[in-house]
Amino acid sequence: MPIRILPPEVASQIAAGEVVERPASVVKELVENALDAGARRVTVRVEGGGQRMVEVADDGYGIPPDEMPLAVERHATSKLASAEDLFRIHSLGFRGEALASIASVSCLTLTSTVAGEPHGRRIRVEGGRSEPPAPVGAPVGTTVRVEDLFFNLPARRKFLKNENSERRLIESLVARYALAYPHVRFTLEQEGRTSVQTSGSGGRVEVLANLFGTAVARQLMEVQFQGDEISVSGFISLPGLTRSNRREIIFF
Repeated sequence: MPIRILPPEVASQIAAGEVVERPASVVKELVENALDAGARRVTVRVEGGGQRMVEVADDGYGIPPDEMPLAVERHATSKLASAEDLFRIHSLGFRGEALASIASVSCLTLTSTVAGEPHGRRIRVEGGRSEPPAPVGAPVGTTVRVEDLFFNLPARRKFLKNENSERRLIESLVARYALAYPHVRFTLEQEGRTSVQTSGSGGRVEVLANLFGTAVARQLMEVQFQGDEISVSGFISLPGLTRSNRREIIFF
């Protein structure tokens, strides 16, 4: 076969495979964007195990109106400007791939409002093809709604687990971010039911009790170490509290 340049939509779908493996991947990218935007509240809603719908809403800085079209383009990011910036990364994401990759394999609706603006903007992208942004009334922050994931790549859907398994992966993911960011209020609603909810008070013990139960939290011991170049803090369990797998061993 002759060598040829791939059409943009095909290249985008291939690139999406590097970012979007399953619904939990979508949740991960959108939650990290919210945290990078300074959110103090992050609400995740999921339907159909994430295949039918994933929505992540935050109260972060928002996206300026003139930057909305750029937000869904590949390699567009506000988190670095030069190669030197790669050596001082202070954000969870920086490649400018997430929204564009998700939008190429789903129907994505991005709504965002910046403080001080009279209204927000909404842009819809279906299979990588976007519509012009339209004005909309919305609170300060950003909401990303992803519907019909992999609608244009049915073969990818065959490799997903059943809905219950995908829901468990999403719940585990959100729980880990809630532990890592106890000052952020996390809410996870799956199929209309709240499965994770934290107060955002900043107390990690409270988050542990919310996620694993008060009885488990009481059996955990706090540890702290401060060295010249590294500090370590966290909680470890007493010998009597054991698990048959490593799912609750969490590092960040």
